Amino acid sequence: MTRIAPFSKINSRAIAVLAGCLFLSTAYAETPRSGPSVDFSHGPLKVSENRRFIVHEDGTPFFYLGDTAWELFHRLTREEAERYLENRRQKGFTVIQAVVLAELDGLETPNAYGDKPLLNNNPAQPNEAYFKHVDFIVNKAKEKGIFIGMLPTWGDKVTKAWGKGPVVFNPENARIYGRFLGQRYRTQPNIIWILGGDRVADGAEEIWRAMAQGIQEGDGGIHLITYHPQGGQSSSKWFHEDEWLAFNMLQSGHDRFDNPNYRMITADYNREPVKPCFDGEPRYEDHPVNWKAENGWFNDFDVRQAAYWALFAGAFGHTYGCHDIWQMMAPGRAPISSARNNWYDVLDLPGAWDMMHVRHLMESRPFLSRVPDQSLIAEGQSEGAGHVQATRGDGYAFVYIPAGTPVTVQLGKISGGKVMAWWYDPRKGTASLIDSFADSGTRRFDPPGPEKRGNDWVLVLDDASQNFPAPGQAGK
Repeated sequence: MTRIAPFSKINSRAIAVLAGCLFLSTAYAETPRSGPSVDFSHGPLKVSENRRFIVHEDGTPFFYLGDTAWELFHRLTREEAERYLENRRQKGFTVIQAVVLAELDGLETPNAYGDKPLLNNNPAQPNEAYFKHVDFIVNKAKEKGIFIGMLPTWGDKVTKAWGKGPVVFNPENARIYGRFLGQRYRTQPNIIWILGGDRVADGAEEIWRAMAQGIQEGDGGIHLITYHPQGGQSSSKWFHEDEWLAFNMLQSGHDRFDNPNYRMITADYNREPVKPCFDGEPRYEDHPVNWKAENGWFNDFDVRQAAYWALFAGAFGHTYGCHDIWQMMAPGRAPISSARNNWYDVLDLPGAWDMMHVRHLMESRPFLSRVPDQSLIAEGQSEGAGHVQATRGDGYAFVYIPAGTPVTVQLGKISGGKVMAWWYDPRKGTASLIDSFADSGTRRFDPPGPEKRGNDWVLVLDDASQNFPAPGQAGK
């Protein structure tokens, strides 16, 4: 067993590759994206042939990189919405999750223009003025190449449990409302439907099914549908075998380790029939841990860890969130759970940039062949905060190491007789070459820097014959 240092002796070819790759990766590390996040010319979204991913109609892979903006339609003006969307476009977000009948008194408190969403709080009587504002934001997102993950309603309008409510839905008007939404956005290429709204479905399954049926009647089934559950739950609990549920969404929630999302993703990944899965609400940046400010606040490391854990465990995409942004916190609004910043002041928190680096890494290697594979980890595994998660695809493997601890890797798991090994820095989106060696036996890798929380790294192992670009860079 050979110990590999972060910058061990390398050959002349590797030096040349390293020099070019370090220059290029540093050049774009936090450079805003210049074009739209998504090219809609590839056609509508569908589930991939292997049932693990989402692709466009022509087979182009789609990376779901979501941001949580639940109150976008309800609280922002058009100018504010455009500012928000442009910021997210520049960071490469591909989906914005927003709610039509919003959580924060969305039926009785009007939007920024004084309009409520329903007449007489009747789902069968939508208010045209309110929906013209929703239309504007949907169209603006389309211009920027961004999907809207549209929640028809927050869950308190179906099952009170907590929140303002009131409960206004039954199976009959849920179907009518769903049909209205489906028809209205039938021709919009940038819609993904998300039912639920932070609720268990117990006792309300037929209401949600009726809403899904109405949507599909209205849009002809062209848009994908999923379900957003309460924390610690997954849509698979109630709807896994429903045909309308295109993929499973789980909510790992806002504690630190009670519901590690790699376990939840693994459970959904192994379900039959096979469906894509992802974490649609993990820890939010700048959110109090376990909802209590005295526990501290989630930071950029917490959101990175949740993203890499989920993706390497088999998720097809991931959603980021910021506690101040989802509620569009601003002066004059009562904060939810000790929110401490205005939404426009925290658009550029480091965790949001880090999600761009996540996307760059995932898209720099063959996308649709990726599978979780913990057998790559021969030594150095631990549970809790130090959990190491591994994945591999055609000609490559990724290993996420959250706390700078040494890891011994079992080689021979990817194609080719020779491996090129890299460190990918998830904070900067840069890559550094370690060495190249035979793809056999085991090797120990020591991440750069000390062993501590937040010193996280991705070990990248490439089949040298594939001539992949540096991790995180565009290539073949």
